[in-house]
Amino acid sequence: MTAPRYPRIGVAVIVQRGTQVLLGKRRSDSHGDGVWQFPGGHLEWGESVDDCARREALEETGLHVTVRGYGPWTNDVFAAEDKHYVTLFVLTRSTDGEPEVREPHKCEQWAWHTWDALPEPLFLPIRHLFEGGWSPPHL
Repeated sequence: MTAPRYPRIGVAVIVQRGTQVLLGKRRSDSHGDGVWQFPGGHLEWGESVDDCARREALEETGLHVTVRGYGPWTNDVFAAEDKHYVTLFVLTRSTDGEPEVREPHKCEQWAWHTWDALPEPLFLPIRHLFEGGWSPPHL
């Protein structure tokens, strides 16, 4: 008998600065394979969503963020990788300096982009946001 499988919870950190959001380009040999994505990662056992967003932003970019609210969630099945996530979007702001690539084995670069001119290709959860017609407030 096969053990039951369950989706994992991902937290995507939408870091806003003025009218721009922060996106990182994934390495071609990591989950996401060359797409642009928000900072983020797995929600750890016993961790709050806010703490996860702050931790992931700091670990990946060196930025300290302030949680300002929440976006929608998406249901993301990565069939080719046999992965399934429910992704929670957290709206944040940062007044720190510029982001740094702190995990070069996962991410090639960080860059600020306006919502209506995001680079392609986008990570599946972000594509699902667009399909749902959502955009962050105050942009």
